[in-house]
Amino acid sequence: MYPKAYIDYLLHFHATRDYFECHEVLEEYWKRTNEQVWIGLIQLAVGMYHYRRGNIAGARRMLTKAVNACEKEKQAYESLGIHAEQLLALIHTYIRRMDNRETYESACLPIVDRSLLHICQRQCEQKGLIWGEKSDMSNEYIIHKHMLRDRSDVIAERERQKQKRQGH
Repeated sequence: MYPKAYIDYLLHFHATRDYFECHEVLEEYWKRTNEQVWIGLIQLAVGMYHYRRGNIAGARRMLTKAVNACEKEKQAYESLGIHAEQLLALIHTYIRRMDNRETYESACLPIVDRSLLHICQRQCEQKGLIWGEKSDMSNEYIIHKHMLRDRSDVIAERERQKQKRQGH
């Protein structure tokens, strides 16, 4: 019923709090489908990643973009089992928190489809994860993932593309 990438996004958002991975799995799916509904969720994850890292300007910019994207796709979010108005309210709350210089706290998306929630919670149990996990500030790897992850495959692919352009 729901795409696997979306379920994976929700697990990362609510259990591992790995917002970078949220962005990765959903962006890959979005590139294949070109469905605009995914943009707001990707931007939300990127905004949360920046906020947790203390990059308030980047977080605010990305969350503002997420608001605009979500405004355009309210009906689509409802069909994804998310309460669109509550999602927008949540994003506005985070923007306000940043404006008031409040520290980052994790959040849960307003999922209203009980079957979706059940699917996610069951997958969390199978993977040994806790749905709604709050303690995500002690994991330095997920906080600074863009700097700490292994990028050898990305670097190798860039080099292949460069060689290809140069006719080698």
